[in-house]
Amino acid sequence: MTRRGAASDRGARAMAAAGSAGGSGAAATENSPCPVDAHEELLGECERIWKQMEECQSKLALLRPEKALKSDDKVSRLMMNARALAAEHNEWQHRSPEIISDNLDVLLALGKEEFHSQQGTQLLLRLTHKLFVYRLSLCCTAVLQKVKKDLEMVLSTIQSRNEKLEEDLKREQQWHEEQKLVLDALNEIEKEKNNEAKKLSRTSLNSRVLRELQHQEKKLSMYKKELLNALGEFLEEHFPLPDKTRSTKNSKNSGEPAVELITLHEILEILVNKLMRTPHDPFVTIEDSFWPPYIELLLRCGIALRHPEDPNRIRLEAFHI
Repeated sequence: MTRRGAASDRGARAMAAAGSAGGSGAAATENSPCPVDAHEELLGECERIWKQMEECQSKLALLRPEKALKSDDKVSRLMMNARALAAEHNEWQHRSPEIISDNLDVLLALGKEEFHSQQGTQLLLRLTHKLFVYRLSLCCTAVLQKVKKDLEMVLSTIQSRNEKLEEDLKREQQWHEEQKLVLDALNEIEKEKNNEAKKLSRTSLNSRVLRELQHQEKKLSMYKKELLNALGEFLEEHFPLPDKTRSTKNSKNSGEPAVELITLHEILEILVNKLMRTPHDPFVTIEDSFWPPYIELLLRCGIALRHPEDPNRIRLEAFHI
């Protein structure tokens, strides 16, 4: 429906209402126009307003800017609409309402119609609002009841679970206390055992070291005996003492008293003992009991060394250094 048709329809309804209630108004005033004249007057007023609106629309169409680019078409159109709405808003803010007609019958009929329509609309709105509130309350009640049931089920489940957890916690605490007591007892036993072990370790360590030293000493003494026996057998076999007859002949020819010679084994033993007992003075004086060939053998083989200042003194070579 166009604006013109809506205006004419509204004017017709107003005139009908004015015709239904215009009898009393016409009887009250003699100079009031007839309903037909009011209808024509109202239609003429509507036609005049409609023509003004068409002229304004044609002017606005002429004042529109050229078509913008495709990329900015939507933005420019929105900006134009915003400007138009802002201008219209300002216009309506500064504009006072205009009376459609000066005819009292027309105004009275329009007022009654507007009053009845407003009352019906308000009543319908109240009923609609009450119905909506009632349906909303029913829906909310059903939803809340369902939520309540779900929450009660969840609450019962959580309570049972909490009770079970409390029982488990009590059992765990009791077990923890028992384990703590056992741990304390074990710590005490461990301390006692450690103290005993320390005492035993000290005594056992000393005794064990002593036994080991004694065992090593015994082994060394046995090894020394074996070496000395082997050395003695070797020397007796390969380096025997000279014949007594030869030694006596030499002593008679030389006129010197006979001296009993010692073996090479004994000479080496004297040199070793001297080196071990007095390492700072390991030299031994050559005596008459030392057979000269033995001394010469030791010196040539590098087993013995002469004193750098006294040729009558010899020492054993320090093989252990």
